[in-house]
Amino acid sequence: MAEIRIETLTKSFGDFTAVRGSDFTIRDGEFFVMLGPSGCGKTTTLRMIAGLELPTSGRILLDGEDVTFNRASQRDIAFVFQLFALYPHMNVRQNISFPLRTQHVPRREVRARTEEVAKLLQIDDILDRRVSGLAAGDRQRVALGRAIVRRAKAFLMDEPLGALDAEFRETMCEELRLLHERIGATTVYVTHDQIEAMAMADRICVMNRGEVLQIGPPMEVYDRPATRFVAGFLGSPSMNFLPGEGPLPAGATSVRVGGASLAMPATRAALASGEAIVGARPEHIAIADDGPLRGRVFAAEYMGARQLVTVDTEAGRVRVRTPNTVRVAAGETVGLAFDPERLIVFDPVSDKAVPSALFDRARAREAA
Repeated sequence: MAEIRIETLTKSFGDFTAVRGSDFTIRDGEFFVMLGPSGCGKTTTLRMIAGLELPTSGRILLDGEDVTFNRASQRDIAFVFQLFALYPHMNVRQNISFPLRTQHVPRREVRARTEEVAKLLQIDDILDRRVSGLAAGDRQRVALGRAIVRRAKAFLMDEPLGALDAEFRETMCEELRLLHERIGATTVYVTHDQIEAMAMADRICVMNRGEVLQIGPPMEVYDRPATRFVAGFLGSPSMNFLPGEGPLPAGATSVRVGGASLAMPATRAALASGEAIVGARPEHIAIADDGPLRGRVFAAEYMGARQLVTVDTEAGRVRVRTPNTVRVAAGETVGLAFDPERLIVFDPVSDKAVPSALFDRARAREAA
């Protein structure tokens, strides 16, 4: 296990800056997920931690030791790639044990550790099979086994489930999290899939355009996004963003949206701009006869126990996640009621969330 500290880390490729001054610490034994769209800098950051890329500036510390310019082989870090990177001419046992054999570990220890890892990953019954004939899920387990068998200080995973189908990914998410809890290793996991991140992470690091936008536990990042990008990237469907009227003074407890006044947590800072951006997640909106914002139902999509209702309003299109017991039909006029404890106002200039009582209550719960 190991603590990994990143200090003002920057990586440029010519005129393009892939990572901009990142500063964060990955705690000892933590499952840390780096989340963001393609090209946001998450994989470049992972490769710098691994020693596969050298930073333009900044430092990387592993258990307090500066390893910024150490070669990958000097960092005691195991890397799991998206496309498995297995040796097709070898069997499962040979693939898993390969790192130990290259380090000239005694044969008896190699065998014992290989079988221990195979049993942990539930592939001990296929140790003598060639990897070229295995299903994708089993090949991913072999790739994980080859990393785990080294007993490295940290495990780095670059979208390791990206090549699997949806059903397999869900199963492997559960297995990876259970595996992490068994071995207690520091794990840094890169993905663009928010469902993977929410399911597995102790903390999520959301990146965009080379910058770290927010780091926190999944529930915190989802419920109290620091920026409009974070709010929109997490959630399926994503948060509704509606134009509101400003400016809003510090202490404001309501905001006008589409001609309606919506109650909200008291703001802790003033919004000087004349235009507010009001964010509300679909599950925090209800269809109600007395709802202050009214609109016409565009569509209702059946989703098992719940439905997703899309409503066109004066403020724009709003998506509502509601129980199937609520009966609505396309073309019907409905009222929308917003949870007054859950609305978030964003500054249209900075795209940052305006501090409010919602964030105060969250901090108080965490302190308790």
